[in-house]
Amino acid sequence: MPVVAKNITFSDKILIVSKTDLRGNITYANRHFMRISNFPETALLGKPHNIIRHADMPRGVYYAMWKTLKSRQEFFGFVKNLTSDGDYYWVFANVTPDVVNGKVEGFFSVRRKAPEAAVKAIEAIYAEMRKKEAGLSADTAASNSWKWLSEHIESQHGVSYDEFVLGLYEQYL
Repeated sequence: MPVVAKNITFSDKILIVSKTDLRGNITYANRHFMRISNFPETALLGKPHNIIRHADMPRGVYYAMWKTLKSRQEFFGFVKNLTSDGDYYWVFANVTPDVVNGKVEGFFSVRRKAPEAAVKAIEAIYAEMRKKEAGLSADTAASNSWKWLSEHIESQHGVSYDEFVLGLYEQYL
């Protein structure tokens, strides 16, 4: 009988915090991150942050994140993360460059519980992105689905991606 993954929930007062180096390797993880992801600190430190990447996440979201961070801007987005035992949890992520003396040294990520209604709205969009990515090379898939997402949000909602995700988060607080 197949094991069904559980949606791990947590209080909307909790902040999941991590820091990475320039290549995305984890250099810091707070206790909430370890508890919710069910990873001990030793399994996180020095590992790529994508250790918690859930297969349901479209490549285009990460393409947008890295593109945004490389331009020294902060990124906002809804992310489905994987726990060490195969369960998952949804967050609203804010990722920012860590700039010291004018030089980017890494990235901070602060994540909050994603409102359930916002998750329902974003799941349909992410499913469409994954369809757009199917059968394409990783690079092509990521850029194509990001382009589709940007155009979709603009045409359907008349706002930018950032305005859309921030509005979706705030709408359901």
